[in-house]
Amino acid sequence: MARKQYPLRIDPEIWAAIQQWADDEMRSANGQIEWMLRESLKRAGRLPKKDAREPDGESK
Repeated sequence: MARKQYPLRIDPEIWAAIQQWADDEMRSANGQIEWMLRESLKRAGRLPKKDAREPDGESK
């Protein structure tokens, strides 16, 4: 799957919290942000069915 690159400006405190969470989950910060966005979209019912799983096919 092709990935869209997008520059993100983010508050340093938020970045630190995301990085810590990513470290705890053994993910990259980028992977953590993508996971957070995917989970939020699923909860809101806005994620297309084909994307309703994590990229590796596993759910957390």
